[in-house]
Amino acid sequence: MYDEVNKALETLKRGGLILYPTDTVWGIGCDASHPDAIDRIYKLKKRADSKSLICLVSDFKMLNQFVEEIPEVAYDILKYAAKPTTIIYDDPIRVAENLIAEDNSLAIRVTKDDFCTKLLRKLRRPIVSTSANISGAKTPRSFKEISPEILEGVDYVVNLHRTKKTAAPSAIIKLTKDGKVTVIRE
Repeated sequence: MYDEVNKALETLKRGGLILYPTDTVWGIGCDASHPDAIDRIYKLKKRADSKSLICLVSDFKMLNQFVEEIPEVAYDILKYAAKPTTIIYDDPIRVAENLIAEDNSLAIRVTKDDFCTKLLRKLRRPIVSTSANISGAKTPRSFKEISPEILEGVDYVVNLHRTKKTAAPSAIIKLTKDGKVTVIRE
């Protein structure tokens, strides 16, 4: 696994795109502070750049470094969530401008996947994580369902968990600074 972490890390550091297994589905990723790489993801997915992308962080400490103020309820939601849960936070900081939604928010998930956690800790910045499909197409449930267009459009494909079925996409919750909770996807 360490060899795969290092190969993915080198790709991310030079502004490249990776295809990688996450705690939910296979994802297309890049360094969340690299605007050109983020643009490439939008183009590869044929996705409108007005539609937000999700980022992964390794732990609460990293989360605190990239969100201005985290509502206290976020910690309870994440602690007791039965499945991987992405929270949309107000006022993200230290990420590329083209990653931030028009309402000045960003979707972030604290990953529990071993590979992702190791990679994030080495990069020391969030990684974009969007499903490995063309926008509007079905989310692949396994590596073999990923289209050739996606496979050819990334710079590095992580060689782990290629035979494993993936989990469902994460739950998504919007959480405003004043503590208002809205469930976007269960």
